[in-house]
Amino acid sequence: MRRVYTAQNGLLVSHLRNLLGEIGITCFVKNEYLGGAAGELPLVEVWPELWVADDADYRRARILVEESLRADARPAGPPWTCPTCGESIEDQFTDCWHCGTHRPEC
Repeated sequence: MRRVYTAQNGLLVSHLRNLLGEIGITCFVKNEYLGGAAGELPLVEVWPELWVADDADYRRARILVEESLRADARPAGPPWTCPTCGESIEDQFTDCWHCGTHRPEC
């Protein structure tokens, strides 16, 4: 059993667990509910940790985690214009906030 990743953001740690699980790497999260002890324990000690069950999966898991984090940090693309109402919408959104029109395929 080896720790692959730790972060303050439990949602990110859970997301990475799900990604690894989808490709057959058995892993689990430690300290998932320990955040309430922050202050009594050092902050870094209560952060959620992602662990792989089989040491043989560690190297592949580390590579996949690093690739995933790089992909998540990609810069946003240019905004798109809603074809229905003409509203300018940021790249990460798939629907117009103003009228609800779905983003057209590029």
